[in-house]
Amino acid sequence: MTDAQYMAYAIELAKKARGWTNPNPLVGCVIVKNGKIVAEGYHEKYGQWHAERNAILRSEQDLTGAIAYVTLEPCCHQGRTPPCSDLLIERGIKKVFIGSRDPNPLVSGKGAKQLKAAGVEVIEDFMRAECDELNPIFFHYIQTKRPYVLLKYAMTADGKIATHTGESKWITGELARAKVQQTRHQYSAIMVGVETVLADNPMLNSRMPNAKQPVRIVCDSQLRTPLDSQLVQTAKQYRTIIATLNNDSSAHQAYQQFGVEIIVTSALNKRVNLPEFLQKLGEMQIDSLLIEGGASLNFSALQAGCVNRVHCYIAPKLVGGKTAKTPIGGEGIGELSQAVKLKLKSTELIGEDILLDYVVQTSCKG
Repeated sequence: MTDAQYMAYAIELAKKARGWTNPNPLVGCVIVKNGKIVAEGYHEKYGQWHAERNAILRSEQDLTGAIAYVTLEPCCHQGRTPPCSDLLIERGIKKVFIGSRDPNPLVSGKGAKQLKAAGVEVIEDFMRAECDELNPIFFHYIQTKRPYVLLKYAMTADGKIATHTGESKWITGELARAKVQQTRHQYSAIMVGVETVLADNPMLNSRMPNAKQPVRIVCDSQLRTPLDSQLVQTAKQYRTIIATLNNDSSAHQAYQQFGVEIIVTSALNKRVNLPEFLQKLGEMQIDSLLIEGGASLNFSALQAGCVNRVHCYIAPKLVGGKTAKTPIGGEGIGELSQAVKLKLKSTELIGEDILLDYVVQTSCKG
């Protein structure tokens, strides 16, 4: 195997932990000696050993003179777990290929510097683009202290998210819906607007087997979420937050007795101040947010410049109707020059449906 193949394998190892490491990054490590893999590991779950430590401590081999391939710069500080750089040096690793650079101020080049100072040969930025693809959420969160936001919606081929009567189940097929369950597992929180709660009474949990459940959030300016809704009734089972402008503590208590957390924000365009709310979520170590709201919430998030990525599912169906809702509502933008600019990252055929994966390049100027 080549150096690139070893690093590619480390990347695949890292992917196994998707959904379990937040707010930590996905990291994989492969250690090679005499042309053979003698140790491998990945960061499996937040609070547990990092990739390098998992690989080394689970190997019974003498690693003196071995080469390590790590998708992210090894940590060099004492956090929930001991520094990985110390262990690499201690076990006699002679060379380390590093993929991504760690923007965490506690690391940020210090891990590579420590290895070099100990006489370890370090190759930085090796397959960096491929390794960076693992952690857009971590990179955004560690630098901004705000969640990375994915806006997801499903629409028909004529751009409708529901019929003119409001029916929306189901626009996409089973395979596409299963993909969404995986995404819910991978993100720390999921948010809808109160109109979605009133119309659909959703659970907002991940129904993927053995899934990590996202924090469920309702954006509800006037606190209209029904107390008998599934979200409120199951709040002691799944962490549930309502963001609101309503600061009536007695109204809050009706929800809090069911286990719902209430967060009050200032008003922005007479709605919940989304940038302020995201800041609060970041302080709660919620590093990523999946928005599955309706047209109004989708526009509010775009208008506030909060969206980092967009998943657009397109089903091979036509429903028509001038009053049937489209994915983005609100007042909209006045000129095309004000439009949110997207960069197509990938397309994927899922059953009969298409997933368009976009990265947001410029925010709404309207």
